[in-house]
Amino acid sequence: MGAGAIGSLVGGRLAAAGNDVTLVGRPALVNAVNARGLVIVDSHDNSCAHSVRAVSAVEEIQQGDAEFDLIVITVKVYDTLAAATSLLPLAKRGTPVLVLQNGVGGDEIAKQVLEGSVLFSAIITLVVSVLEPGRIRLTTTKGGVGLAPASSGQPLTALADLLRQAGFSVRTYGDYRAMKWSKLLLNLLANASPAILDMPPDEVFADSRLSMLEVTAFREALSVMRGMGLSPVSLPDYPVPLFAWALSTLPLVLLRPLFQRLVAGGRGGKMPSLHIDLSRGKGKSEVEYLNGAVVRAAQQLGMRVPANEALNTVLAGIVGGEIPWEDYRGRPDALLRCANML
Repeated sequence: MGAGAIGSLVGGRLAAAGNDVTLVGRPALVNAVNARGLVIVDSHDNSCAHSVRAVSAVEEIQQGDAEFDLIVITVKVYDTLAAATSLLPLAKRGTPVLVLQNGVGGDEIAKQVLEGSVLFSAIITLVVSVLEPGRIRLTTTKGGVGLAPASSGQPLTALADLLRQAGFSVRTYGDYRAMKWSKLLLNLLANASPAILDMPPDEVFADSRLSMLEVTAFREALSVMRGMGLSPVSLPDYPVPLFAWALSTLPLVLLRPLFQRLVAGGRGGKMPSLHIDLSRGKGKSEVEYLNGAVVRAAQQLGMRVPANEALNTVLAGIVGGEIPWEDYRGRPDALLRCANML
């Protein structure tokens, strides 16, 4: 459900492993996939077309007699409510649901809507991009899937085996919140700032003041996470506890090269997701479930997180049209002033 880059990768690999897969996506994807298959291009430019069914609405599935072993939700967090609501008839049949997203909050939304369903939570550390509808590129070779139960007492073995058979490196966790917040720490880095400033991450890190803003936002999020009783966990090919230690203790002069390797290398040269959504004029942004999630959790703990507050407020304001993007585009001083770091 939500066959963008990640949904297409997961669906395509499951199909390649011999599973019958149905993708729910936009009409352009549906037309392309039903005409020529779902094409996945690897990091060596090898491409392979996979046979999957594609529909533009869940209602098209309900009209048939299809029975599913698993529902995978890969929409952005801000679309989770609508996606989960549309999936209710399928979930009521007892089909387990896997919520695979960046950001914090989607699992809780799915729990409320799909009350009583068997829910699993997942993150992915592979970098995937859409080349055109029905054609995606897997940019990196390292990374994998993190998996945890989102409803109590659910065994992970069968689902982990299914994903491994589909070619994913899989790591399992007991607490989905620690997994999701550990991924949030990675997603915070050079995401909101490049979006607000319309600058690539390497230019952000070239400015020592903006680098300090990134460090501060990360440290605030880590403090909030610990205030919730959670500790960072290592994700597939990403030793998050080591990153957390480094960003908490090392001086900025040593951190900036680390930023370059971690963020620029990890994203495969892509602009960050928050910039992509903003530049496409979606009118919605996952910043509310990244920096915004840090702000909300901090408020519940009685903590202040001014760097995350500034990043969330400014980007949400730009997305919503209350703040002109031109007020911040290419203007680091404006952002730093808002964060009280100038």
